[in-house]
Amino acid sequence: MNKGVELRFFASARAAAGVDTATFLSAPLASIIAQACESNPALAHVVSQCSFLLDSVAVHDQNIVVRDGSVVDVLPRFAGG
Repeated sequence: MNKGVELRFFASARAAAGVDTATFLSAPLASIIAQACESNPALAHVVSQCSFLLDSVAVHDQNIVVRDGSVVDVLPRFAGG
């Protein structure tokens, strides 16, 4: 059974997405993010200011291919130190 890629939304990203999680097929991270934001301008705005963790490791290149079974955390900027 194919689990897909799980996107987990936190804080303002969760509020904009309207869900805690979403599942997508394996693809480059940029493509997965674009699919998530496709019909949600509020999420697109928030995500443009987010950082991402792929299986608990910071991602700096959104061209990385995210494999099925992976988890991507969508993390908005945090205030404070």
